[in-house]
Amino acid sequence: MSVSATEGAGSYFGAASVNTTGSTGSSTGSSTGSSMDGTTSQMDKDLFLKLMVAQLRNQDPMNPTDSSQFLAQTAQFTSLEKLTAVADQTSQALSAQLAFGASGLVGKSVTYTDEAGAEQAGTVGSVRFTSTGPVLTIGDDEIALGNVVQVTG
Repeated sequence: MSVSATEGAGSYFGAASVNTTGSTGSSTGSSTGSSMDGTTSQMDKDLFLKLMVAQLRNQDPMNPTDSSQFLAQTAQFTSLEKLTAVADQTSQALSAQLAFGASGLVGKSVTYTDEAGAEQAGTVGSVRFTSTGPVLTIGDDEIALGNVVQVTG
């Protein structure tokens, strides 16, 4: 029994595409590159290579798969990996930028929106960094950086 390029593992690669948002799609579903963690990314690489090897092993020797398809698939996968790495680095740069910006607010007077939705004013005493972003200490209140409306010297 043989598997042609358009059956089995080959249909997985043939159906995959990359759109402008950086996500991959196939006939079975989709996942975004930015939601990949290290474990998922490694599993995707392993799955890709296993499927490609299985496709090579099970191809019809009298009608082999075009090697340019394998090169194109490998190039697409490599491009997706690089785009994912760029997205991760951009996210890290944004986090660093937020941290530096929040640190620069210590000693500054700010206007912010409190939990009740009212605008309050105060001087930033310190900054605490959490997994959700910088948190400013203003008096006894802890305010997320996103709630700051105005900064004055």
